[in-house]
Amino acid sequence: MSENPDSVQLAVIGGGPGGYAAAFLAADLGMKVALIDVEANPGGVCLYRGCIPSKALLHAARVLTESREASHFGIQFQPPQIDINRLRAWKEEVVGKMTGGLGQLSRQRKVEYIRGRATLVDAKTVSVVGPSGERRLTFEHAILATGSFPAMLPGLPKSDRILDSTSALDIASAPKTLLVVGGGYIGLELGTVYAALGSEVSVVEMLDGLLPGADRDLVLPLAKRVEKIFHKIMLSTKVAEMKEVKGGLRVKFEGSNAPEGEQVYEKVLVSVGRKPNSAIPGVERTRVEKDAKGFIKIDPQRRTAEPSLFAIGDVAGEPMLAHKATHEGRTAVEVIHGKNVVFDPRAIPAVVFTDPEVAWCGLTETQAAQENRPVKVARFPWGASGRATTLDRNDGVTKLVIDPESEQVLGVGVTGVGAGELIAEGVLAVEMSALAADVALSVHPHPTLSETVMGAAEVFYGQATDIYRPLKK
Repeated sequence: MSENPDSVQLAVIGGGPGGYAAAFLAADLGMKVALIDVEANPGGVCLYRGCIPSKALLHAARVLTESREASHFGIQFQPPQIDINRLRAWKEEVVGKMTGGLGQLSRQRKVEYIRGRATLVDAKTVSVVGPSGERRLTFEHAILATGSFPAMLPGLPKSDRILDSTSALDIASAPKTLLVVGGGYIGLELGTVYAALGSEVSVVEMLDGLLPGADRDLVLPLAKRVEKIFHKIMLSTKVAEMKEVKGGLRVKFEGSNAPEGEQVYEKVLVSVGRKPNSAIPGVERTRVEKDAKGFIKIDPQRRTAEPSLFAIGDVAGEPMLAHKATHEGRTAVEVIHGKNVVFDPRAIPAVVFTDPEVAWCGLTETQAAQENRPVKVARFPWGASGRATTLDRNDGVTKLVIDPESEQVLGVGVTGVGAGELIAEGVLAVEMSALAADVALSVHPHPTLSETVMGAAEVFYGQATDIYRPLKK
């Protein structure tokens, strides 16, 4: 390896959860590493404009909701006074703390952090233009971790009243009326925030159910709750036309649940998915290939068609999740370091941080039906959970998707308060090829929500302590 200061063993382009995890592991393994990103510190979309700020706001929304619902068990609060400016500042403080910590970790590991926009000169060279001017680096390997950006509907007017998942997090104000276009996880999470802040939120989804792709029994408790929180939910309906008018946006709908006439909303949030940031300047000078959706093609080791280049995270395919990017980044670094490894998880958890939360991992019931794969499903309703009752939140369910012959746990789904934490047990069960008996015989603490996982396994055997659900003969 050359001692040239502008030569590194690994260049990581993109400082999100995949990029900085890869850079940090490579440095821990003794490599000379450069991490390149446009922001002042690592963090990427997840920390600056996604996972972290949205969860900070969702926590605030949850506190507001709990204060209002405490009357159910005899505690009355005065109506909350919401300081939008302070809420926004607190969210930025959370972001600053997290990204600043990553900057410190970069320095501790002696990762060279270069702020700027990267252009691939060739398969071994990158040019970075930033506040300090232009700099060229040569590398032995590079990892492309450039993430994704919000997709937008064609034909929409140019208006500050139209928000995407990034601008919606700025919380400039709580509009009197808000239309959320898209009933996926981003739209429902941000819709929950604005509804808690006092906005009259309506949701339009072109498919016949919220959270397309998730099992319907997991979505049902959420759907029942948001029907009370949101002003209107329009399924099997789409936006046919949108025009800016005085005081808002006039929207015309079409579909089986379309309202009569045109509706006017103060603001509209478009949340119809994300697209890969694969238009990396200079990538056309390499052998990197893309698929029809724009994702960079990779092999199980995360290597592209160009031997020196790897790709991870959102830019390299679905699921577009931060934790998936992190593990892909670590796999790519281990391959570069000489280990014979591949990225082949049995279960990548998905979590929707609505209220209630919805989470699943491994084989879903929907997937099993599509594949004509025989499975048995064991469900434990949270109405039988002591802990859920003490929380005044019985609107949940835990289920196991089980192979009927081997009794192996193939998938796990949870809906309810804290489902995002509970699903980790499901991931471990699926990854370790646990049997339903292993879960049922593992002593769970009482009273906890985690008992519902054990309870679901007991249901499978017709021996659940807290509900009478005998085996069908």
